[in-house]
Amino acid sequence: MHAEIVAIGSELTTGAKLDTNSQWLSLELSTIGIPVHYHTTMSDDIDTMVTVFRTAVERSDIVLITGGLGPTLDDLTRQALAQLTNVELELHEPSLEFIRSLFSRRNREMPERNSIQAMFPAGSEPVRNPRGTAPGIWMHVARSGGPNDGRPPALVTAMPGVPSEMKRMFREELLPRLSGDGRVIRRARINCFGIGESHAEELLGDLTERGREPEVGITVHEATITLRITANGRSAEECDEKIAETAHIARERLGEVVFGEEDEELEHVLVQMLADRKLTMATAESGTGGLLAHRLTEVDGFECVFLGGSVGLAAVHLDLPTGDRPINEKTAEAMAVGCRTRYGTDFALAVTECPHFDPDDTNATPPQAFIALAGPDLVRAVEHTLIGDPAIRKSRAAKAVMNLLRLHLLRS
Repeated sequence: MHAEIVAIGSELTTGAKLDTNSQWLSLELSTIGIPVHYHTTMSDDIDTMVTVFRTAVERSDIVLITGGLGPTLDDLTRQALAQLTNVELELHEPSLEFIRSLFSRRNREMPERNSIQAMFPAGSEPVRNPRGTAPGIWMHVARSGGPNDGRPPALVTAMPGVPSEMKRMFREELLPRLSGDGRVIRRARINCFGIGESHAEELLGDLTERGREPEVGITVHEATITLRITANGRSAEECDEKIAETAHIARERLGEVVFGEEDEELEHVLVQMLADRKLTMATAESGTGGLLAHRLTEVDGFECVFLGGSVGLAAVHLDLPTGDRPINEKTAEAMAVGCRTRYGTDFALAVTECPHFDPDDTNATPPQAFIALAGPDLVRAVEHTLIGDPAIRKSRAAKAVMNLLRLHLLRS
């Protein structure tokens, strides 16, 4: 048994809004062992909707639809479902009374147009929605003949597109009525920094092979490598055991590049490591616009660890000539040492300027920035090559310098 999710709304296909409903529903279905094979996002066009719905019921056992249940002229989901099954829309009086009561409790008169929300394809069942005026729809749709003979009808359910209404309806009204195949799906993430995607895959070896259980996928975001482990089993405990075993192997093979799991970023791990050791730090940045400090101050409890930061070469007391200052290891070291002295911290991190370059120019040499760490009896600078998309170069530099201190603490 597998599912398909159809998200309806021209605001989704034009890019005005993101389709977060489909992502959420996929994760919820996985908890009861129902995998999702297709996501479809479409505009408010009834002919297209009927075509998409027909394709969905032929290839999927469960079809979840979000959006298009409102009272406006472009809300066409109920009409499309009626056309799909060649039936008429019928008024459901209890639903109409409930919608009227919602307006009455708000001391408002119900517009006549809202009565369309109490119309349902003949043979379908309304789904209660106490949070809004749009009830959901629950129905079974027969599949075509030929090679599909003998298959049971597809289950089709439509929910409001408003996330708060959709989530409540799914969890309270629909989830208890859905049954998977008795299997459970669980997921976990391991986050890494310091190597490329292909290098990570090489180190992981057979863990990323197709068909392996549990499955291990690799994604990259702003130089952070994430291993996504997906396990199938008869119980949550079985899945957790599979994930733990695979995660242990991955950590052994990747070593120090693994820094966290799930939603943990480098800044979360670094702040925690410093807090555990009762150590403090400060930052000096040139060219990153204060991004390093911003990331650190987004972490709960940063105040006991991060004592301050300076942005721009002139903001840090440097023992360098006035006028043009060279961007090299000495500059980065001077920034880190000056920053540590200024704030009186155990450690200081520095990032030199991150100059712009055109990555589409094959003749251009990627510019160099420098990151540095200063601590008790320690000053270290590292050259940082600004490869890749210029849009993320600041983030890469900020992560690289945080990782410099993380590795030092890990090894000390």
